[in-house]
Amino acid sequence: MLERLSLRARLLLAVIALSAVGLVAADLVTYSKLSSFLIQRTDTSLNAAHQAVEGALRPRASDAGPGPGDGPGGGIGALTAAAPGDYIQLRTLNGSVVLKGRVPQFSNAALPPAPKLPATIALPSAPAGGGDRVAYLTVPAQSGGDRWRVRASIEPSAPNRILIVATSLADVDSTLHQLLLIELLVTALVLVAIGGLGAWVIRLSLRPLDAIETTAAAIAAGDLTQRVELADEQTEVGRLGLALNAMLAQIEEAFNAREASEQKLRRFVSDASHELRTPLAAVRAYAELFTRGAADRPDDLARSMSGISREAERMSVLVDDLLLLARLDEGRPLEREPVELADVVGEAVDAARAVEPGRPIAVSLEPATVIGDRDRLRQIVDNLLANVRAHTAPDTAVQVTLTQADGTAEISVADSGPGLGEDQASHVFERFYRADESRARASGGVGLGLAIVSAVAHAHGGDVSARSTPGGGATFSIVLPLAGNGAHGD
Repeated sequence: MLERLSLRARLLLAVIALSAVGLVAADLVTYSKLSSFLIQRTDTSLNAAHQAVEGALRPRASDAGPGPGDGPGGGIGALTAAAPGDYIQLRTLNGSVVLKGRVPQFSNAALPPAPKLPATIALPSAPAGGGDRVAYLTVPAQSGGDRWRVRASIEPSAPNRILIVATSLADVDSTLHQLLLIELLVTALVLVAIGGLGAWVIRLSLRPLDAIETTAAAIAAGDLTQRVELADEQTEVGRLGLALNAMLAQIEEAFNAREASEQKLRRFVSDASHELRTPLAAVRAYAELFTRGAADRPDDLARSMSGISREAERMSVLVDDLLLLARLDEGRPLEREPVELADVVGEAVDAARAVEPGRPIAVSLEPATVIGDRDRLRQIVDNLLANVRAHTAPDTAVQVTLTQADGTAEISVADSGPGLGEDQASHVFERFYRADESRARASGGVGLGLAIVSAVAHAHGGDVSARSTPGGGATFSIVLPLAGNGAHGD
């Protein structure tokens, strides 16, 4: 049943139930204490009345037996001032009643019914120091719902007689009844007030949960930018909201990363298909030329075979680059051995000078040793120099430097060509990216060279950057950790 109720309803019921238990317990304690106090006060009154009755009835309570004036009349009238309205009975030890009667009140008010006394009354033993043997008990009235408080005693002066003095508890019961009504009324009013206040406090405290519910619904509808507002870290619900905000930020970041990855993948597939389609179309054209009779014409045959070979080599290079990037994306390990970067950079510069003898290339190398794959490190330096050849004039000067500082080695290739814009510098290491939006092959390769530079550098625990050179041109830099300084894979 409780499982079907809302959290707000269960909390309210719990508050009301606990409050009811506490109030009822307090009411019971109050009722019990007051009842005990009133009974004790009644017993004190009975003790005082007993002294007066004992003094008035002493001649009749002697061992000589009852006198001529014994009975309900006679001495009873003299007790009106001592114990008005009380019931008095004098009996022997075997239960025979010697004297009984009601002490009349000063007023003419109706007296309650007489008490229903038991036939025998058990009295305690005489105290060690002497004194009365006294017992107190509560008995019902002979009719109706009234109660009487009874004091029964045996005095040392009359050991064969039991003197009983009883007083009505009507006033005590009336007081307790009024107290009970007041307690019920106050308890009900307090529970209503606690219920109203509790409902307000619970609604105020759970308001952030409503905000969380609204936020979750908006997120489920696809709006990942939603966040829980007014989350206070001082409260449990507030800390829940803060934790939810942190989780939502991570989820949004993950979704954005996935979307960006999917976009890159779609672009990658599209660009790869575009790059492969051109050489394949050329191969088909040369093959068609061959089928149309080029085999019988030596010049056309040589042209066809040369074109097919050239386009096949171009496709082979493209496929090799794609496979290398795929392996690096999968995190496949590279060779791990000490590599002298000065030797690698020097070999790459020598090769570049052989390809373009007329290009001035200045070199400044410092000794630097890294842990990595020598062939891949040589490839990324070659790619940087090839990028310079593809985007600058053949006589454009190039500055190649290798320095080390703070546990890293930095390879820089700077040219004095047309340079890079800020947007180009931020995208130049992306796959299939070309600064020339026309994508003309004359302006460069297929757009994977610098992407391979970035991937290989990161696989070695390094980083890459591109920036415009002051005074014109562009500078590409590779930063790698030196051997023994946190090199990737150590």
